[in-house]
Amino acid sequence: MQYRQFGHLEDKVSPLGFGMMRLPTRDNAPFSSDVIEDEAIAMLRYAIDNGVNYVDTAYPYHGGQSEVVTGRALKDGYRAKVKLATKSPVFLIQEAGDFDRFLEEQLRRLEDEYIDYYLLHALSGERWTDVVLRYDLLAKAERAKQAGKIGHIGFSYHDNRYENFLQIVDGYDGWEFCQIQLNYLDTENQAGLAGLRYAAARGLGVVVMEPLLGGKLAAPPAKVRALWEAHPVQKSPVAWALDWLWNMPEVSLLLSGMSSMQQTRENVACAEAARVGMLTPEDTALMERVQAAFKAVDGIPCTQCSYCMPCPGGVDIPKNFEVYNIGLMFEDRALARAEYKRIPAFGGPSAQAAFCVGCAACEPKCPQGIDISRWMPVVHETLGT
Repeated sequence: MQYRQFGHLEDKVSPLGFGMMRLPTRDNAPFSSDVIEDEAIAMLRYAIDNGVNYVDTAYPYHGGQSEVVTGRALKDGYRAKVKLATKSPVFLIQEAGDFDRFLEEQLRRLEDEYIDYYLLHALSGERWTDVVLRYDLLAKAERAKQAGKIGHIGFSYHDNRYENFLQIVDGYDGWEFCQIQLNYLDTENQAGLAGLRYAAARGLGVVVMEPLLGGKLAAPPAKVRALWEAHPVQKSPVAWALDWLWNMPEVSLLLSGMSSMQQTRENVACAEAARVGMLTPEDTALMERVQAAFKAVDGIPCTQCSYCMPCPGGVDIPKNFEVYNIGLMFEDRALARAEYKRIPAFGGPSAQAAFCVGCAACEPKCPQGIDISRWMPVVHETLGT
């Protein structure tokens, strides 16, 4: 395993971090709290034995069981071999004392006294203003650092507005790292490539999440597979997706949420070959053709700018369009239907397209001129029935 500098910090991290969000479960339900603990522990320890030294969990993962399983997996000397990261559930903080209360609970779950990397979880422009600044969470994090409970302060970003990412990065001089969603299809969504480069230029370590777009890039459509199969260098879709990220010097490490020992072995093997600049010009040109093949799908021309939001009825318009387009891109309606069912978990009970009342208040705001009120019933009829 080759290791990378983590921003301006002295730490060296493996290019692959173990994400504890998609562990194997007895009911085979993603994110279920019924984790197969022995298997999850064996997977994590295999990764650590083979050089992975960054472990990422969070307060809500697997209904709170992820931190518990992580703590147990890191016994028997494994804790000393890794950097442990977890996240403060900013979306649950409702009063000033919640930050410290959650941190103490997390330390008990992890059976530890110290967390190497502590992130403010799922920041958006709204949460930055209404929670982080309102309750002075950065000062609380600094006090926790001074008390020896956490080592480094960072954040993960979940917002479609690039300018909000810049506001957060520039809003605090004490950031040491950040976590963003990025893959070869999400180059302009959320923080995107521009955010990666901006944060790295500021000296932050950058952790990439969703390198496989929630596993979707592991099974691309036939037209994409055909492009790779015609290339002289043969690699799996997973390897191509991961290598595209590892090729960039700004990527400190990427997280993979692994659900089986086979996935763990395959990802570790890919990580052992990871190098900055590993893609040839021919490889890069191929990935550009792959991106174009995905984007050539004639879907809804939504750019995720969110100018249409907020919807008076609570519908998450960009998310519904994104899920619909995913079904088209991957030629997999079942996948899109599963994603559609999850929309209320992120946007609230009325976030699905089914709740659109056709008021059209959003349409004058859309730079793309999309007939949103016409498309919403189509999305629901396609994915919700």
